[in-house]
Amino acid sequence: MNNRAGASEHKVRTMQTAPSIESANYQPPTWEAILAAHARIAPRIHHTPVLSSASLNAMTGAQLFFKCENLQKTGSFKIRGASNAILSLTEQEAAQGIVTQSSGNHGAAVACAAAWRRVPAWVVMPKNAPAVKAKIIEGYGGKIVFCEPTVTARKATCVRIQAETGAHLVHPYDDDRVIAGQATAAKELLEEEGDFDAVFAPVSGGGLLSGTCLGAKGIRTDVRVFGCEPGRADDAYRSLTSGTLQSLESSDTIADGLRASLAPRTFEILRRHVERILLVSEEEIISAARLVWERMKIIIEPSSAVAIAPLLKPGGVASLNLPKRADGGAPKLGVIFSGGNVDLSSLLWK
Repeated sequence: MNNRAGASEHKVRTMQTAPSIESANYQPPTWEAILAAHARIAPRIHHTPVLSSASLNAMTGAQLFFKCENLQKTGSFKIRGASNAILSLTEQEAAQGIVTQSSGNHGAAVACAAAWRRVPAWVVMPKNAPAVKAKIIEGYGGKIVFCEPTVTARKATCVRIQAETGAHLVHPYDDDRVIAGQATAAKELLEEEGDFDAVFAPVSGGGLLSGTCLGAKGIRTDVRVFGCEPGRADDAYRSLTSGTLQSLESSDTIADGLRASLAPRTFEILRRHVERILLVSEEEIISAARLVWERMKIIIEPSSAVAIAPLLKPGGVASLNLPKRADGGAPKLGVIFSGGNVDLSSLLWK
């Protein structure tokens, strides 16, 4: 594992829990489920582009290919999992609407997919969530309920709304249908560009990273998958290092989309399939975001920058100890840019 960058800069309340699923018996979404998810959502979402950058290739000593989910409908990859889950519901299940908890991007995706089903959506958001993300949710017709920025408050508020409305819960990541939907991003990436040595994705609750493992390895079994995480929200790193599922009650990382913690099913998928978790500091996140804006001329949010930041460190690619390619070329790496919903009135580097 890399050094625990930023881990000493903050104080967070942590909890240790035992997985509530039977780990040995848990069966993640199958390749068939991922194929079905892709067929279900493809008519509704964007097939996002894969971009490259000669400048970033030179800086890292690698061939980088970026899956630009920042250009996805609702501004993030979240529409993949949310739409698969919501479009899978029966009429009876969807009749009373949808409820979820989110720091923003999943909430927007749920509001959008619920509108497709013509049912209401309630989104429980921490009161410190970016205003731009709240506006996006409201723009899709979502009804926001603010709560304290803690795991406990999110869950309790979600339970209350569900009890009051009868709405169906679509969890941001602790749901196999959501994970199968998220897997389609990596599936598209490998179908388009092929023989990657490794793929990188940010990790929070683990839905995207779990899906990336399943989607990438469903096409190329030997591809390595790395999770990337802020040092200020390092529960995935600690969970996989200790072998015990851990969570953060709260976090103050600038990567606001990565303040959640792993769930039992995502923890189990990552234990089986992820190579390791790479930690980055707040300064490295900001620097990476700015560099991408300047060199690639695309907007990514801090959570997306977390996936490229480890590769921009001095010796970052070399530290991965990837095997040499048969063609003798530089390592071929895929990076998933998870979203691009940024408050342009308060840029990180002002």
